[in-house]
Amino acid sequence: MNTRLLTYFVKLVETKNFTRAAEQLHIAQPALSVAIKKLEQQLDLPLFHRNERKVTLTHEGEVLLVHARLILQQISDANIAMAELKGFEKGEVKLGVPSMLGSYFFPEILMAFKRKYPNLKLTIIEAGTQSIRQMLLDGELDLGVIHNEDVPQRLETEHLVTSQMVAVVSERHPLASQPYIKFEDFFKEDLVMFKAGYFHREFIDEICEKYHFKPKISFETNLLPMMLNIVRHDFSISALLELVTEHENGVVAIPFEEPVHLNIAMAWRKNGYLSLADRAFLEFVNAYSK
Repeated sequence: MNTRLLTYFVKLVETKNFTRAAEQLHIAQPALSVAIKKLEQQLDLPLFHRNERKVTLTHEGEVLLVHARLILQQISDANIAMAELKGFEKGEVKLGVPSMLGSYFFPEILMAFKRKYPNLKLTIIEAGTQSIRQMLLDGELDLGVIHNEDVPQRLETEHLVTSQMVAVVSERHPLASQPYIKFEDFFKEDLVMFKAGYFHREFIDEICEKYHFKPKISFETNLLPMMLNIVRHDFSISALLELVTEHENGVVAIPFEEPVHLNIAMAWRKNGYLSLADRAFLEFVNAYSK
């Protein structure tokens, strides 16, 4: 087994199709087929179920996939480490950020970091906490901002910010003048929510499960500006981090009777290699957010 065969194997898993995988690998399809067959022969195990349109993993293939991704990531980390020993930097920070923090917490930090390190590239991926966790584990991201609860053991975290989750209503809404809101009153209203996978939605789902509420979700979107406009026009209410409402007109934040504070953290792979650029970004964010 060699890394070239593992690279081919992972690409075929990602595309589920020999033709697409061969195109992305820039090799002929017959060559890919031969390589995968060779890998299966070396292992003496079937790795894929094959049909005309797509291929899917066997149980044996699923087990190999976990190890293959780790091996390829470690090789990539080793190459970066060796390059830096010769005076080169990776030159790029790949950061996963949830929508609310990407829109309200990070812009100033990112611009200040870019001013200090103009030659470093910042690639920002907007996604939910669950997706960011998985992308970190798969090596698709260097750093990610996540809800610091139930964190996988393979991830390291460092506290970033604590923010209160509040109900958000329009200025005209009957609840707008209330000093706080009970969960039962919140869930009587029509709601606009992020889709599953965002810590905002995880919070809602946890409360519903704990108190046996059934939410009335009228709108579901990952577009924060759309969500805020729906609230402003009084079609629904929502729950967002308080730092969002501090920067938005036309909406009112109402704390919950039982205060909800979310611990947000920066995360990275414990056994992954943090480049000079990654480490510089971590140190900069820590200093900036204190």
